[in-house]
Amino acid sequence: MARTPPPFAGFEWMIAWRYLRARRSEGGVSVMTWISLIGITLAVFALIATLSVRSGFRAEFVDTILGANAHVTIYALGSVTENGQMDRTMTDFDAIAAQAATVPGVTRVAPLIRGQVMAAHQGRNAGVEVFGVAPENLRSLPRIADPATSRGDIARFDEGIALGSGVARELGVGIGDRIRLISPDGVKTAFGTSPRVNAYEVTYIFTAGRYDIDRTRAYLPFSDAQTFFNREGVADEIEVMVQEPERLETVRMDLLKAAGERGQIWTWQDASGGFLRALEVEDNVMFIILSILVLIAAMNIVSGLIMLVKNKGRDIGILRTMGLSEGSILRVFFICGAFTGIIGTAAGVILGSLFAIYIDPIFSFVNVAMGGGVWDPSIRGIYALPAELHLRDVLSAVALSLSLSFVVTIFPARRAARMNPVEALRYE
Repeated sequence: MARTPPPFAGFEWMIAWRYLRARRSEGGVSVMTWISLIGITLAVFALIATLSVRSGFRAEFVDTILGANAHVTIYALGSVTENGQMDRTMTDFDAIAAQAATVPGVTRVAPLIRGQVMAAHQGRNAGVEVFGVAPENLRSLPRIADPATSRGDIARFDEGIALGSGVARELGVGIGDRIRLISPDGVKTAFGTSPRVNAYEVTYIFTAGRYDIDRTRAYLPFSDAQTFFNREGVADEIEVMVQEPERLETVRMDLLKAAGERGQIWTWQDASGGFLRALEVEDNVMFIILSILVLIAAMNIVSGLIMLVKNKGRDIGILRTMGLSEGSILRVFFICGAFTGIIGTAAGVILGSLFAIYIDPIFSFVNVAMGGGVWDPSIRGIYALPAELHLRDVLSAVALSLSLSFVVTIFPARRAARMNPVEALRYE
């Protein structure tokens, strides 16, 4: 009894390889094979590059939020004063801060004074948002107290004011210069309210990594901010940072209890939730669009295989009369198509990974070639195009490309396997 060869035997690989490297004059379709391979490569490259930039952008966005802003803000419900004004300040902020610090998972608690003022220096003006914070609390902010990106001495913060790098650039000031802060809510007189103007020495300049923070934010010592904004003995809010900011639901109720009866909380997810949800929707849409691109590239494999089957009809008839089964013929042409998909996917993975790893020099080259101004931080909020290469993104791209390549290959391979050898050899 004749022994049936196992699937994907050596002779099947040999025949498939001969077909792949055959010249067009010999009935091969090497040009179509190259077109299919390049299409798969570019599609996988685009998919991995997009996924890596998407991951990097989200990580950079979240990191700059968590590094320079409160994870949770505790504030008080407003109450109407005797003169009919709404008062949202907190008189018992020390007790609330101490209670919030005892919540498991909380790493930092800091009372704040907040106000918007005009900063001026030698005829140049800029609107800034001032945060009044204790010096020890400023030194615990990761994105602010960063020696690698800052100038000046943070230890001298209690002697002056800390400015974002964008504010300093707008005003044209450096370390040691003095700026004036002008607040419209100043001293009340018989002739109305006169603006409050104070001068402060610039002792520290920070770069948080987000344009909207660096361009608008300044920090004053807590006691100086209380005096400047007429907040003696009170605080506007309390900022809280936690160990796991992505899982705020574990500490939300405890912090709400610590805030007291008049207290409310506002998380970074509440503030940026709409943007994060928009990113997730965009991620899903981009993945679907690029998946269609991979599918279109995989369809080139079908075109190449159909032409190969047509040109190799005589060979198929001879192989069938020599005893090759339909399964062997199917596997030969499946190997031809799958091999193209595998090589294209591997090349795309390499190119996409290199793009994600070396995105900074690539982007710098593009920026120089385009004459600069390709990336505007005032619009996008961050200073450079970020990219993070994750294994799950690479694996998803590989799985998508290979699965589509294998599936579309089956149909022309089955057509070749079902070809009648008599019909194939009738006119030979």
